[in-house]
Amino acid sequence: MGKPKTQAPIRLSRVVVTLTTLTTGISLENFNRAEANVVQASQPAESAASASQSSPFGVQPIRPRFCQGDLDTTITSIVNNPSFKTAKWGIVIKPIAEPGSLYQHNPNINLIPASNIKLLTTAAVLQFYTENRPEQLASLGNLVTAVNRYSNNPKANSLLRRIGGKKAAMTALANLGVDTSAYRQVDGSGLSRNNRATPSTLVGVLEKMYVRRPNEVNAEHSLLKQLQPKRDLFYNSLAIAGVNGTLRSRFLNTPVQGRLFGKTGTLRGVRSLSGYLQNPDYGTIAFSIVVNQPGQSGQRLTQAIDQILLKTSQVNRC
Repeated sequence: MGKPKTQAPIRLSRVVVTLTTLTTGISLENFNRAEANVVQASQPAESAASASQSSPFGVQPIRPRFCQGDLDTTITSIVNNPSFKTAKWGIVIKPIAEPGSLYQHNPNINLIPASNIKLLTTAAVLQFYTENRPEQLASLGNLVTAVNRYSNNPKANSLLRRIGGKKAAMTALANLGVDTSAYRQVDGSGLSRNNRATPSTLVGVLEKMYVRRPNEVNAEHSLLKQLQPKRDLFYNSLAIAGVNGTLRSRFLNTPVQGRLFGKTGTLRGVRSLSGYLQNPDYGTIAFSIVVNQPGQSGQRLTQAIDQILLKTSQVNRC
């Protein structure tokens, strides 16, 4: 770079202004490109408010329109892909704060849920201890996390035995408000291919176990104080997308990283993912996606599930 060239002084109202011409390669195009890079570099887990603060001049980037109808079309095109011709899909995507769903596909189909059965196991155990041994509830934290975040099968089966087995779990889930006729639980881990669950049932459990449901905002403080510990343990036990557990390698460097808390499920020809997804417009979304397709590549099934959730993270009110 050469030395700056300084022009002769120009006198304006007794003020000497020196005009300096810098022979640098900075252009408006380069500035705009740099500005766009700054916007894209914000952390996925940040809220919309913090994203606007990290943008140049504090201006929040305009989110592209992606409406509920667009989401419907996109997910339908994924599940109807010819490669999934023999697949059985069950999908429920529902904002916690709203009565209706954003998307449903075979919500009441009974499918092999694989390790998503662990959501039933841990919810039942936490409900049982809340009712019968509340003073011991906090001691379950590490066990429940091992089961949900890291999908530990022996510990899942051990938890189920600890409360008295399948019948005790069914009673606890019924007390929680779960329709016990809509699933069949054979073990605590989900390893058995005889387990069955509907996406509606799994989302129902997620809603019942959510940290703070909208209709409880003005609920009696003593009631919330009783319910909160089990919900905190449940929510905090889930794997976080791109961060830890069985989701640590998924959704990396995407808007979903750090914003999805979920439970994975994997068996031959079976993939599932259920949990909570943070959306800027819809708040917390409870979702369950289960697909059974013998002979299909597990990677292909996982990619399809991830694509559905990436699109769900982008949906906005239109």
